[in-house]
Amino acid sequence: MRFLFTVQGEGRGHFTQSLSLASILRKHGHEVVAVLVGKDNSRQIPKFYLDKINAPVFDFRSPNFTALYKKKRPSLVLSVIGNFSQPLIFRKSILFVRSKIEEYRPDAVINFYEMVTGVVFRTYRLDKKLNIKLISIAHQYILLNPHFKTTAEQDIKYYFLRMLTKATCQCSWKILALSFRDMPGSPEKNIVIVPPLLRKEVFEHEPEQGDYIHGYMLNTGYYEEILDWHTKNPHVPLRFFWDKKDADDVTVIDKNLILYRLNDKLFLESMAGSMAYATTSGFESVCEALYYKKPILMIPVHIEQEFNAYDASLSGAGISSMKFKLNKLLNFIPNYRPDENFRDWVHQAEERFVKEICGDD
Repeated sequence: MRFLFTVQGEGRGHFTQSLSLASILRKHGHEVVAVLVGKDNSRQIPKFYLDKINAPVFDFRSPNFTALYKKKRPSLVLSVIGNFSQPLIFRKSILFVRSKIEEYRPDAVINFYEMVTGVVFRTYRLDKKLNIKLISIAHQYILLNPHFKTTAEQDIKYYFLRMLTKATCQCSWKILALSFRDMPGSPEKNIVIVPPLLRKEVFEHEPEQGDYIHGYMLNTGYYEEILDWHTKNPHVPLRFFWDKKDADDVTVIDKNLILYRLNDKLFLESMAGSMAYATTSGFESVCEALYYKKPILMIPVHIEQEFNAYDASLSGAGISSMKFKLNKLLNFIPNYRPDENFRDWVHQAEERFVKEICGDD
């Protein structure tokens, strides 16, 4: 079968998920013909992705969370207003995505939570007119699963997130909800629960107990918090990764605070050898830390990541905070009990994805 991927370009999780699935599909004789990345002007497509996806990559403007207050915590309402106040830009994006799908004529489009793709299928009904299936993959689709229970307060908090999530998967033939653990899906809503899509490189490292905290900050505004904590606790080694555009590959503040530009190989090596992980709660890296059995401090940047942190806490992954309060993480480490079933769940991914996407071949 021939597949075209569409990928949301914020953070690293959707990129690494698509890399993993591309590898699985090619292993079983299928082809990824092109990748369309929806992003805003503040994001770059990571070099590791361009090097490894082995398919033509095209980018276009797509709705995204607008980072406010020193590129730190975005406002969902302002993000929605800001995105949809640019109709001409996104009309151009809709036409671009449609044209690329019509150009490549894949058997299926696999959408990694990219909103324009859902709009294209709803508007032009490519599933009916061209017989192209839309398959949507993301952790957020768990929210649409009736078997995933949230409180009344969370239902109010996640209302807009559910709306945005529904917009990304319009007209989907199948919705594959990535989950920290197995649970029933919803056949009437075309929702199937599947394991996380971890890259094959994750399995090449054996975790070791290091003496440093490994970290990732999606937005550079958190650097000031980390520097402030480090100034007060200079004896604790910190290795943090970020995607700051103009940063050097390695920025050494001092021997116990080192910052790295996002690099997939170094990132996994650092995580596997750490004592704990502090993160802005991206689903993929939380899964990697769970696989390596590392205690996690989750600092959600936006509502998507608040949901990630909540769901991860149900699997005992770690604790949440509004700031990089690394003392909280250090205090949690002695009480951490890893989920012993998580590795087995992850190892089922290849079989389950091939079955759901390609049939039983």
